[in-house]
This record gives sequence, structure tokens and C-alpha cells, in this order.
Amino acid sequence: MVTLYDVARLAGVSTATVSRVVHGQDRVRESTRMRVRKAIEELGYVPDGAGQSLSRRRKDVIGLVCVEREVDHIDIENVGLLYYDEVLRGVEACIRHRNWSLLITFMQGYRTDFSRLDSLSGKVDGILIGEGFVASPIIERLAARVPVVVIAGTPGERAADVVAADNFSGSAAIITHLIADHGKRRLFHVDGPANSPDAGQRRLALEHVLRGHPQCQLVGSTQGILSVRSGELAGENLLARHRAALPDAVVCANDQMAIGVLRAFAAGGVRVPDDIAVVGFDDIALGSLYDPSLTTVHQPMRMLGERACTRLLDRIAEPGLAPAVELLPTELVLRASCGCSPDTVTRQAVKALKNIRTSRVNSAGRPDSAVARQAARQLAPQAAKA
Repeated sequence: MVTLYDVARLAGVSTATVSRVVHGQDRVRESTRMRVRKAIEELGYVPDGAGQSLSRRRKDVIGLVCVEREVDHIDIENVGLLYYDEVLRGVEACIRHRNWSLLITFMQGYRTDFSRLDSLSGKVDGILIGEGFVASPIIERLAARVPVVVIAGTPGERAADVVAADNFSGSAAIITHLIADHGKRRLFHVDGPANSPDAGQRRLALEHVLRGHPQCQLVGSTQGILSVRSGELAGENLLARHRAALPDAVVCANDQMAIGVLRAFAAGGVRVPDDIAVVGFDDIALGSLYDPSLTTVHQPMRMLGERACTRLLDRIAEPGLAPAVELLPTELVLRASCGCSPDTVTRQAVKALKNIRTSRVNSAGRPDSAVARQAARQLAPQAAKA
């Protein structure tokens, strides 16, 4: 193993000079710096990260905790750039030029092993939690040990920073589009897991839009796990129960379940959008390739990872920062599955609904009554236009 002493001997300098070059310090002549770097390259020297960590009391490592939900067979989650792939790319883009490392762990969404979270906190300088599936008391306990930022967490979280998409506004926009632009009145909802804050915010938006449109109704709802297969099962069950009187539209909590619904409808001979409209949320690449192409809401998944990682590094550098919530804007992506023209794709920026971005929600993902009343008032003008 090549050591610091080997580099110093080859470059003809002291070990202290080599250390200053490795750490990027300024107190070295440029000619000496170049000589040391040449020796490092020639010998293939790699600095001892553990030793540097001890000297700086920092590891230069962050942790990313992802949730893995159970699927019963090979599903679309195994191919393509989906949620965590995009988030991971954003995180990597943030730490790449800093020469930090990333430690990733997956946990089962229905059974979180909190002892692993505790163990992880001793190996990293800070933790990114990939979805808000960890309860606030556990986040609070982790945040007492290391800085924590929750991606796609509950906007009302108080124990740590949260970076999320503006799910409420995005979902309200796509549902309002179905009602106001396509005249849909009877809606069916394919919901996500109860412990998913993203799904909770999208569910709240559906409820509030319907409250502002009394001529519309929710004719049914089922819960999935955000996988294609769970959407396919939801579509099959919908056809079994409502084949005689199909809903006007199916609103899915994410694109993967929407693709599953489209599969079930294609197998059952139901035409989309002629017989029924289908919409999703996320804007994964596969949605644009499906036939019919999927109308959805774009959330900036890569930017979620980048902004959350930036916030985590800021908190590592300055632990006294107050916890903050950042909601990233979404975009309405109109394609064929809702009834829009199949020949064009329209992208529309979603206007944020005021006072929703800092709303408190309880553990079930539901807002307090004051926030609910305010949201209903904000959506009322849209109901009048419809």
C-alpha cells in the first residue's frame, strides 16, 4: 500500500507538504504542488479516508434511505429511470464535485427497521430520507444525532428539513383539467399507501376539488402500493364492479399505477380515452411511450435529490439552521389519455395554491380544519369557471 511517506520521498518534500497538497491548502508553491501531484499520480496514492475523517471529525459521507415496497412479480420498477433513480442522480450531481461519498440502504415500506437507521447515523455526516415514510418521533431521534432532510415528506414536518414537490397544487390542477376542460363528472381514485405523504397530499387535492365542484362525485376508490401491478389489479377490480356504468375518469396517485390501469383496460377491451380517461402523477419516461400516451403531472424528481442534498450539506456545515420546508413547482403534462389531442403534448406550469405550502397535516395525511376551509375557498373560483 502506497503511503504518504512514499509520496513525500519521491517528491522530495516533507509529509506535511504532501498533506497540505492533498487537502487543497494554499501554503505550497505551485512548482512544489505540481511535483507532489505528479508523485501521487505516478504511485497511485489514495489518501486514507478514515484517517482524514478522524483529523477533521467528519466522514464526507451522506446516507440515503429508500423505501422498497413489495411487488409480487417482475414489474416495471426493475427497468427505466423511475423515482429513486432520478432522485439519486440529483444527489450525485450535488456531491460529485465535493468528493463526498453516498451510502444507500433500502427498507421495506411496510416494516421499517429503525435499528438500521440508528446504525446508519453513526457512519455518515447526515441522512437523506427518500420518502416521508418514517414517523416524526423517529426523525426527531435521528436529527438529534445527525442532520436529516426528508425528501417527499409531509409539509407539516417539524423535526427536520423537508424538500418535496407541490403535490397538492399539481393534483388539483390535473383534476380541475378533467372537470373543466373535458367535462368529467364521475371520478374513480387509485390511491397510494397510507404512509406516503405524496399520495396523501394528492388525495387531499382530489377531495378539495370535488368539494368545490358539487356537480361531480367520487364513485369509487381503491388503494395500491404505487406499483404497476397494483394499478393493474385496481383496473381489473374497477371493471368487475363498474363495467355496466364506467366512471368518466380514473385519477391515479402515480404514473406506474396509471400504466397498470391502462394495461387492465386494454386487456378488458375498454378504450382510453373514448370510454374512460386515465391520468397519473410523476411524469416518468415510460408514460410518454405508452399508447395512449399518459396525461400526468411532472414533478422534478432529480431536482428533489439535488435540493435536498444541498440543504443537508448546508445543515452539516451549520447545524444551527432552523428546519425549513421547500416545495418545488410542478407542471401539467397533457397528452392523449385524458382526451387531449394525441398529436401534441402541452406542458403548463402549475400555479401554487396560496397557504397550502406550509399547511400542517396529521399522521393520516389530512390537514387541520382551518387549512381545509382555506383550500376550499381557493378552489372555489375554479369551480365557478367550470
